[in-house]
Amino acid sequence: ADFHSHTRFSMKLARFLHASSIQLGLVDVATGSVTPLASSASHGDAMIALMSAALAGSAPRTIGTALPLSAVHLLPPIAQPSKNLLCIGKNYVAHAAEFTRSGYDSSARNAQDTIPDAPIVFSKAPCAMTGASDDIIVPWNITSEVDYEGELGVVIGKPGRAISRTAAYEHVWAYCVINDATARDLQARHKQWLLGKSIDTFCPIGPWLTTADEVEPGNLELQCWVNGELRQHANTRDLIFDIPSIIASISASMSLHTGDIIATGTPAGVGIGFTPPKFLRRGDVVKVAISGLGEIENRVV
Repeated sequence: ADFHSHTRFSMKLARFLHASSIQLGLVDVATGSVTPLASSASHGDAMIALMSAALAGSAPRTIGTALPLSAVHLLPPIAQPSKNLLCIGKNYVAHAAEFTRSGYDSSARNAQDTIPDAPIVFSKAPCAMTGASDDIIVPWNITSEVDYEGELGVVIGKPGRAISRTAAYEHVWAYCVINDATARDLQARHKQWLLGKSIDTFCPIGPWLTTADEVEPGNLELQCWVNGELRQHANTRDLIFDIPSIIASISASMSLHTGDIIATGTPAGVGIGFTPPKFLRRGDVVKVAISGLGEIENRVV
């Protein structure tokens, strides 16, 4: 399906640290390498500047020689989005049911509220973003109920407001992998999700941006493992609100800008879905993989 010929360039784009310098690069998964790109950004976010230039028809230029991915440290692909990360709650049927059953769901008064009628939108502050292999650093003095949530991330390219469902994919530039880590006890105590979702390092993201023309977003396998045990396994065709619905709903209220990041929701299998709950502990390793988009793997410390 030709969802996104408008991106014009088919790429996997990373932001990485190498020899104490932060650079953008073109990833070649087959060879396990990344080739640095010329950066035109004098101010603001370099990846957003590159995306804006690509939207205007200017292809990124490689400079220098390819580096092995093993020799670089992957960073969040976008450092300074124009707004908080926008996240969708309860967007897979089985997860909506497990969340309501868990007793942590302030959005549901009873079982009839399990499946939302409209997207539940909350946000994570950008300070939560951390790289694809970075540690999730838990402030254990304020939380003991840390959970994982593997999600598909959607990155906006062409800006817009009041975007229709039918035009929504024209505004998607790329996709990535997100772990929407959550302090469930803070989520419950504050009766609102921002603080429990926005703890520093509670949003591993990456490993890079895969441009939309390489992706069939309605048919992606998402898997999440904790210490090698498969906990979440779903397909994006199971989303209650698909990507066009999400973009239409959010953009009805607020303008979307190049580089805005939307986390589309997590499937069943999160820690609070188990009896008793399986919260993350020191030393646990959480891996989230999505077909064609790569994987992120983060240790809890």
